[in-house]
Amino acid sequence: MNPLISPATTFEGTLLLTTPLLPVLMAIFFIIPAWRSKLLIIAPFTGLAGLLAALLVEPGATLDLPWNLLGTRLGMDATAQTFLLFTALLWLLAGFFSYGYMAQYEHQPDFTAFYLLSMGGNFGLILSQDIVSFYLFFALMSFASYALVIHNRDAFSIYAGRVYILLVIVGELMVFTAFIMISTQAGTIYLDGMSAWSSNSLSIGLLLLGFGIKAGALPLHFWLPLAHPAAPVPASAVLSGAMIKAGLIGWLRFLPLGSYSLPEWGMLVIMSGLAAAFYGAFIGIGQSNPKTVLAYSSISQMGLITIGVGIGLIEPNLWSVTLPAILLYALHHGLAKGALFLGVGISTARLSGKARKWSTTAMFLPALALAGAPLTSGILAKSALKATIPSLPNPWPGWLDSLLPLAAIGTTLLMARFLYLIWHQAPGKKPLQVSTWISWILLVICVAFIAWTTPAAAEYSDYSLKLSTIWLAVWPIGIGLLIAFISVYISVRRAGWRLINIPPGDVLVLLEWTSKKISLPPISHISMVGDQIITYLGGAAHTSKSTQIIFKIERRLADFTIIGVLLLLTALVIFGLSLVTP
Repeated sequence: MNPLISPATTFEGTLLLTTPLLPVLMAIFFIIPAWRSKLLIIAPFTGLAGLLAALLVEPGATLDLPWNLLGTRLGMDATAQTFLLFTALLWLLAGFFSYGYMAQYEHQPDFTAFYLLSMGGNFGLILSQDIVSFYLFFALMSFASYALVIHNRDAFSIYAGRVYILLVIVGELMVFTAFIMISTQAGTIYLDGMSAWSSNSLSIGLLLLGFGIKAGALPLHFWLPLAHPAAPVPASAVLSGAMIKAGLIGWLRFLPLGSYSLPEWGMLVIMSGLAAAFYGAFIGIGQSNPKTVLAYSSISQMGLITIGVGIGLIEPNLWSVTLPAILLYALHHGLAKGALFLGVGISTARLSGKARKWSTTAMFLPALALAGAPLTSGILAKSALKATIPSLPNPWPGWLDSLLPLAAIGTTLLMARFLYLIWHQAPGKKPLQVSTWISWILLVICVAFIAWTTPAAAEYSDYSLKLSTIWLAVWPIGIGLLIAFISVYISVRRAGWRLINIPPGDVLVLLEWTSKKISLPPISHISMVGDQIITYLGGAAHTSKSTQIIFKIERRLADFTIIGVLLLLTALVIFGLSLVTP
């Protein structure tokens, strides 16, 4: 066993095991209809186990379960601790938000059960220290969250779910193939032995693409701006704030970062990250749905985090500095984006004029944080990422120093567009429950303070407070706000003037349109995009009889009674096989 890891104490082991299993077990109890009303009250508390594990389990502690599967190992390290901290906070607070918010929706028990399954999968993959359990938890999270996307059961949600599940399956196959190659070459399934494998182009490419789908990397990003508006607000918050980071942690766990230099791959990853940062901003500022704007913002922000992964591939000697920067950025983005998505739910409720004004004002904090404003977690995260740039080989320092401020202008425009849409939204008809208000306010407070309490923050807090650093953060935001005000002024003065408005799912829409123009069959069987973006275009959908049958089948997949029984049977079979397998 690696000397940096040690067996967990009984208390630590209990927390490590409880963190992923408690939400899954709680979800399975939803099979019994008579228990559901009480389970809805208890369900939000299941995220506490993950938060306690992040705070109380020492890095290096591991729990081995040699009798399970091929030998399951759960453990805590610096990467898992940071990811689990913000992930558990977001799932916990979004869960309390959901309890009151989802009461206005049909099928709240189904939503909560799939929410718990997704949470368990997310927690489990963070703590997994072996390939098999990582893959199973990753798959559980991915497939369970499909039901969150299609929860509303309307045509647009079903369509968004099709796009999502298709890419999930493609990504799962890529990751599974890469895992087989890695474990075969390394001769072990445990992460502490992964350094023994010698990378090859095929395995690196599969890892980048397979996990890149989940991380919203270009050009496989188009599920995000479809899935996020389709899903209910609490689901959108965890999809963008937490689950999208599963792709990032997959890269951090399995790419040979810090081991040896892969400059060609590093260059490709950095260029992809930069492209995503600008592309997400360019397409996002023309959207008219606040959740779609936030989805494109996630593409842009994940592009910036991807640059850190590229730096690790180019310069392994910088990994001890780059990894903390990536972790800090992931924490900052996860909390800020979660707060903004939940803020959409606040803004669409029935509010008094005063409450609406205060809630919109509160959203300025996470919005400014994403833009990297002084005294926010954003300037801290961006300072940490920029600290790695000067040590890179030429021409990267010059390029990145020039391009990253421009990306900050794009982020500012996105946040200005988001706040503009929030302020002009029509008020809702249903009031908010107290639990919904409190959970959102607590998350906004977390955005303000949590990042500054992390170990990585201590190294960069002084640097982020320097006048030179503050100036570098202020001028892109100032230019972004100036452009935003000019755009609003022109739109008021010139009737009919509007931003370029590309439908969500941009790349997919273009490919489907092209296939129709040249008389080819649709590029996929997910549906005809022109008919299914009906909610966005405001038209009427024409659906064939076969399409209606498919719709009915897909809607049934959001019924937890059926899926829960199948899940329970599958778990029992796997458990039984693990007991009899020598």
